[in-house]
This record gives sequence, structure tokens and C-alpha cells, in this order.
Amino acid sequence: MPARKDPDASANVPSFYGAELRYKREAAGLTLEQLAEGSFRGVPFLSQIEHGERRMPPDLARHVDVKLGTDGFFERRCEDARKSKQSGHAEYFADVAEMEPDAQTIEDWAPMLVPGLLQTAAYARALTRAAMPRALEGEIEEKVTARMARARLFSGESPPEYWGILDESLLRRPVLPPEAMAELFEHIGNVVRTTRSILQIVPETVAAHPFMMGMARLMTFGDAPPVVYTESLHSGQLIDFPALVKDYRRSYDLLRAAALSPEASLARIDAAAEDFRNGKHRD
Repeated sequence: MPARKDPDASANVPSFYGAELRYKREAAGLTLEQLAEGSFRGVPFLSQIEHGERRMPPDLARHVDVKLGTDGFFERRCEDARKSKQSGHAEYFADVAEMEPDAQTIEDWAPMLVPGLLQTAAYARALTRAAMPRALEGEIEEKVTARMARARLFSGESPPEYWGILDESLLRRPVLPPEAMAELFEHIGNVVRTTRSILQIVPETVAAHPFMMGMARLMTFGDAPPVVYTESLHSGQLIDFPALVKDYRRSYDLLRAAALSPEASLARIDAAAEDFRNGKHRD
């Protein structure tokens, strides 16, 4: 049996938080399975929290406090862990950003905006400024830098397999001046061609499809259950309930079937880049 590996509680707030959870659980004589019982969370999720890899959500913190008799300790510390995990990302996206490098597959559906992993700095800056019109330049640049850093996972030793599906309307939405829009679409084409990525476009001729309600992301891992992330204005939700994740998987597969082939989709990306560069795009 391999030697027990204790988390380094000094590394950061989540690591301290996770080490304390493990200490209190073992002091109470409970296994991860026993602690998870009644929480609607899986053992892998709790294990990741104990190793400082995931933030404990408030509902689980309340469950743990009751189960371990810790008088609200873990619920009170949720805020400390939350602040330490942001790192330039929105609070509701911090966990997703940390999970990306460990993912085996990442699948995005983007009806309104180009997904973060495919964005250029100029595009990310324009979106951030639109969402935060009163923010200081330093705040804007912190978020842009954090978003650009996420794309480094493509150059890692074992990058995730990426699959993105975009709505065709994105190809004609001039968020930036024409030259910068051309650079955005050329960048997308380059990322797709130089990584293990697949891109599809849902044409505007598709009148109805399963994901008309908003963006979604599916992520799978080698040693943890799959998750789904959905986002709306100023909020996001990370979903790991198995039955619901399966529902999202079915819907994403149906969306794939409604989209253009990867070859035809890349051709449209290339055409959009050329049209913007030549001033022929349609508003």
C-alpha cells in the first residue's frame, strides 16, 4: 500500500481548510463515504476538498458542521476560501478555472460570446470593460491576464481534448474593430488546427435546438466525476449531480448533431476572418 500523503496545509487557504476537514473527519471516526452520506455530494468531491483542490460550497459546509459537530466552523471559513480562490476570475468561475488543467475533455457551447479559451486579449478586454464600465484599468488588466493565462493548458504535457460549439451569429457580431475581429477569428482557427480541438458552428438556419437557453460547459476527468458549468449574468453554477450531468450530456450530443461538420465550421471561421479583414462583414 502506498504511503499516506497528507495535504500541505501551509500552501494556501483552501489547503488549510481541507487539512482541517480531514483532521476533524478522522477525529470523528468517519470515512469519506460516511461524511458524504446525506449531502448529495460524491466521495471524489469531498476528497478534492480535503486536498485543497476544490472550494467547499456553503450547503456542504453546513452539512459537514452538523455531521462533525463543529459549531459552524466550516461555514464561517467558506468566505476565506472563496476569496483565496478568485485569482483574477469572477468568484463563481474560480473553481472552474482551477479544474481546467486537470480535465481530460472540455466541451463548450457558446451562443453569445467566444469561449474564454479561444479569446484574444483584445476581445477579452472589450468584454470585461463592457461588463465593468467603472472599473480601473488595473482591475480590467488583472482579469484579462487571468483569462489569457488559462489558454496555457493547451501547451501542457497532457492538454485536455477541447470541443467548442459556437452559434453562427457570433461570426457577425462586431465586438471589436474589423481588423481586431479578423485577428480573433484567425486566432480561433489557429488554436483549433494546432491543438487536439474540434470546432462546430450551429447555423442560423437551425430554428430550434436543445441549448437555446444559454451557455454550458461539460468537463470530464481521469480521477473524478464529470461536471457541468452554466453561466448567466453575474452568476454561474457548477453541477455535479450525476443524473443532471447525464441530461446535459444528452443535450450536448443533440446539439453536435444539429451543427455543421468541423470542416465546414472552420471554413466559416476562415471566411469570417477574411470578410472582416477586407471590410465585407455583415452587421
